[in-house]
Amino acid sequence: MRHFKNNIVLFITTFLFYFNVNGQSLNFKNTVLLKAANFQKKINDKNVDLYFLKNGDISTAITNYGGRIVSLLAPAKNGDMADVVIGFKSIDDYLKATGIYHGATIGRVAGRINNGSLVIGDMNYSLNLNAGSTQLHGGINGFHNQVWNVKSFNDTALVLSFLSVDGEMGYPGNVMVEVAYSLNKKNELSIEYKATTDKHTAVNVTNHAFFNLAGEGSGPIYEHLLFIDADYICPINIDKIAIGKNYKVDSTPFDFRIEKQIGIGLSLQDKNEQLNIAGGFDHHFVLNKIRKAQMTLAATVVDPKSGRKMEVLTTEPCVHFFSANFFKGLDIGKMGKPINYRESFALETQGYPYSSDSKIFPTIILDPKDTYEAKTIYRFSVLK
Repeated sequence: MRHFKNNIVLFITTFLFYFNVNGQSLNFKNTVLLKAANFQKKINDKNVDLYFLKNGDISTAITNYGGRIVSLLAPAKNGDMADVVIGFKSIDDYLKATGIYHGATIGRVAGRINNGSLVIGDMNYSLNLNAGSTQLHGGINGFHNQVWNVKSFNDTALVLSFLSVDGEMGYPGNVMVEVAYSLNKKNELSIEYKATTDKHTAVNVTNHAFFNLAGEGSGPIYEHLLFIDADYICPINIDKIAIGKNYKVDSTPFDFRIEKQIGIGLSLQDKNEQLNIAGGFDHHFVLNKIRKAQMTLAATVVDPKSGRKMEVLTTEPCVHFFSANFFKGLDIGKMGKPINYRESFALETQGYPYSSDSKIFPTIILDPKDTYEAKTIYRFSVLK
């Protein structure tokens, strides 16, 4: 029944792609028709599939393998549709990719934990190391590498759940995680996270979608205009471990408080120590918030040529901006083109980086009495 419904949704979605609300034809130069059958596979004795959502002028495809956003179609100012999320056309392509985080839900902890050492109270837990001397994005079998359960699904919403068991990747506690994706008629993709635990543990979840508002395979993102509402970033050391939250963006390439081209800052990499260490932008921006967990505008990105605009709103205190510094064209995306250096960007909304010293960053340790909750909205529109 589920596969039948997927095929129906695929047909309806495809039909709607070809006609906007006024019945006018649209062009699809930067899109490809995804097939659910190419994602239907058993991994670790669990069924993987692809789920299509459509509402307003946008549509998305999500797989329960890693809770990944595979595709997101959005219109340009001339009506042309493009897929603005970098991804692959089949589950096998994801499994063999050198870039392993495309579109994925990241956890238990996004970012790096130095020496894989997690300190909670008097206990020191040794975590799985998967990036030199650090644990990155939850370890080799983090949330990105798990098959999630489908809790509910309809034409506009998908809810996935996953039980991360005690000891997984070295973390204490059984953690039940739920991620809800939904589209509304305001052309918003909403992602809501919820997690509970039976032991004190670290939780800091995000989504790692890579975007190019000109469309996947459309070349570098240097001319994309970026705004980030942040007075400070978290500087990093040579091991890319965040060491504080007191680096002022004033008079630096990290000042995006007034919209500017991404390429302007990247052109100054040789002159800026932080850009040099990271190989480009790969930093937490500390958002300007009046109240904790307040839903606010974190960032906007505009592709001037197509007129596509994406606003990122979140309850989280930080957004991690990554300028795709390490892709080498080794993977072929769903458009049949190599995924190249700086041809996409990520804006990962999340908590502060992990630190055993709460004086450096606010803690991301989840108490069994509490529920971890976070929400992010990607809102799409076009410039007039």
